[in-house]
Amino acid sequence: MDRALLAAVSGIDANQTYLDTIGNNIANVNTYGYKQQTVDFVDLLSEQIAGATAPPAGNTGAGINPIAVGSGVAVGAVANDLSEGSLQQTSQPNDVAISGNGFLVAESGGQQVFTRAGQLTPDANGNLATPTGGLIQGWEAVNGVVNSNAPTTAVTIPTSQVVPANATTAITMGGNLPSWSGSGTATPVTTTKNVYDSLGNSIPVDFTYTPVAGSANTWTLQGTVPVPGSTTPADLWTTPPTLTFDPSTGQIKSITGATVNSDGSFSLPVSTMPAGYTFPAGDVWNIDFAVPGTPSAFTQFAGQSTAAAVSQNGSAAGTLASFSISSTGTVVGSFSNGQTETIAQIALANFSNPGGLESVGNLDYIATPNSGQAVIGAPGSGGRGTLIGGSLESSNVNLATQLTDLVVAQEAYQANTKVVSTDATVTQTLVQMA
Repeated sequence: MDRALLAAVSGIDANQTYLDTIGNNIANVNTYGYKQQTVDFVDLLSEQIAGATAPPAGNTGAGINPIAVGSGVAVGAVANDLSEGSLQQTSQPNDVAISGNGFLVAESGGQQVFTRAGQLTPDANGNLATPTGGLIQGWEAVNGVVNSNAPTTAVTIPTSQVVPANATTAITMGGNLPSWSGSGTATPVTTTKNVYDSLGNSIPVDFTYTPVAGSANTWTLQGTVPVPGSTTPADLWTTPPTLTFDPSTGQIKSITGATVNSDGSFSLPVSTMPAGYTFPAGDVWNIDFAVPGTPSAFTQFAGQSTAAAVSQNGSAAGTLASFSISSTGTVVGSFSNGQTETIAQIALANFSNPGGLESVGNLDYIATPNSGQAVIGAPGSGGRGTLIGGSLESSNVNLATQLTDLVVAQEAYQANTKVVSTDATVTQTLVQMA
C-alpha cells in the first residue's frame, strides 16, 4: 500500500508539471518568437520482488520471469520545440524574423543570450535592442564595408549620421534630338541638370545642342554654369564639341574631343572646371553617352526632342532618413540626399544541439554544456537561416493540441488522486480490523 501511495504522489507531481507546462504554452500562444515546451515522462526504479530463473536441466520445467513493481513516474525532460512558427508581416523596419535555423545574438546584463524574438527597436543611444533591453550583436560597417570575421559588437543605428557631399564626376546624357537636315530653321535644344561640388553646393548646368547650319546630322554641344558674383555664365568648353550622327541608324558616329571607351560608349571631358565652386584637386567632369544601339543610347530621329541629362553621380550631404534589414542581415541606411549605404550587419548563432539551450525567460536562451558553443556568423551562411525584414515569427504553440493535452493531464492528475484516496480507504479498513 505504501508503494501505491508513493507512486500516486509521484504521478501527481509529474502531472502537475505537465499542467504547468501546458498552461505556460497556452499563455504564450500569441507571444512572438515563443517556442512551446513538451514534457517527457520516465518511470522510476522498479522494486524487484523475485528474480528470474533459468529452465531446469533436462527440460523438466520452465524458467520463471522476474517480478518487479514500479515505484512511480518522474519528469525526464521539459524540451523546447524549436520548430519554426509562421511568419507574420508587420511592415515595421525594425522587425526581423528568422527563416530557418539560428538565433539572434544579444548582450543582456553582461551575458550573451540568444533569441528568436525579432521585435527590435533602437534605444536612446541608437543601439538596436530586444524588447527586454538586450543589445543585438553584429558588425558595424566601416566606409560601407562589413567585416563579418571581426568580433561582434552592438549594432548601432546612427540616427544623426551625416554622409558627406560627393562631388560630381560624371553626367550621363540620354534621349533623342530631332533629325537635322542641315537646312531650314536651326532650333537649339537645351536641358538643365543640377550637379554638386565637394561641399554639396548645387550647381545648375545648362547643356545646349545647336544644329550646325549647312551640315546635316551635326550638332554642337555647349554647357554653361552660373558664376557666383557675376551675371555672365561660364562655358564648359572653349570650343564646343561637335556630335555627328549616322543618318542611316540615328546613332552617334563621333564626338570631337571625346574618348571612345572599350564598350563603344563615349566620354567627353570638361576642359575647365567652373570657377567659384569647390572641387577636388584634378577633378574633371565626364559627359557620358551610352553605347550606340542600346536602349539608353543618345539618338537623332525624327520627332520631338527628349534630350536630357538623365543622371549624375554627385550628391549633397545627407542625414539618415530610414533603414532596412536585408535577408543577409545587412542594415542599409537611406539618406536624405537619396544615397544608400551599408550601416551594419546583424549576426546569427547556430548550435550543434539547439535543444540543449536553457530558457532563462524573456524569450532568451543561454548556451549549456550540452548545447555546444555558439557558432556565430552572417545570416545565410554556415547552415544559418536568413532574415526577413518587416516580419515577425509567431509562436509555434498549437492551441488545439494543447487543449487536448490539458484534458489528458487533468484526467491523469485526477486518476492519481483517486489512487491516493483508495489507498487511504484500504489503510483505514486495516486499522478498523485491529
